[in-house]
Amino acid sequence: MSSLNEKVWSEFWMEDIVSIGSGVRLTKANQEEGNRPFIGSSDSNNGVTEFVSNTNNSLDRNVLGVNYNGSVVENFYHPYEAIFSDDVKRIHWQDERQEDRYTYLFLKQAILQQKVKYAYGYKFNAGRMKRQKIMLPVKEDGIPDYDYMRQYIQIEEIKQSFKILDYYREI
Repeated sequence: MSSLNEKVWSEFWMEDIVSIGSGVRLTKANQEEGNRPFIGSSDSNNGVTEFVSNTNNSLDRNVLGVNYNGSVVENFYHPYEAIFSDDVKRIHWQDERQEDRYTYLFLKQAILQQKVKYAYGYKFNAGRMKRQKIMLPVKEDGIPDYDYMRQYIQIEEIKQSFKILDYYREI
């Protein structure tokens, strides 16, 4: 596998490679305690701000939740069923066959590269998300190289696992 520097990369408008869905407003007063994660525009706890029994049109899973308000551009992968605040956009690959943990974790980092340009007053709303360019590795035909993304994240996870094992061997 070639390194990130050796791989060919290309720019993509986000709207050309992902679909962007909205969250739904759910006020604190209307939240009913439960076991379903409620994803808000937080930068911690994987975006989970509450556990509720509510359901609404934002119910989703195997999705990248991207904050456009609050902790702008922060984003988290949600393999589990959750509902999403109206401050969080739900991102899915347009090519549904590519939806998995590894490609979403790679996409997460590509999106985070844009964080510096968004701040208070300049929100990462749906319109800006659609027209945001991100860099992704590509195959010879110019389409995103999802297999490379998967392998890259898997290798990084293995490296981190070995670091943890080495740490515990030393104590």
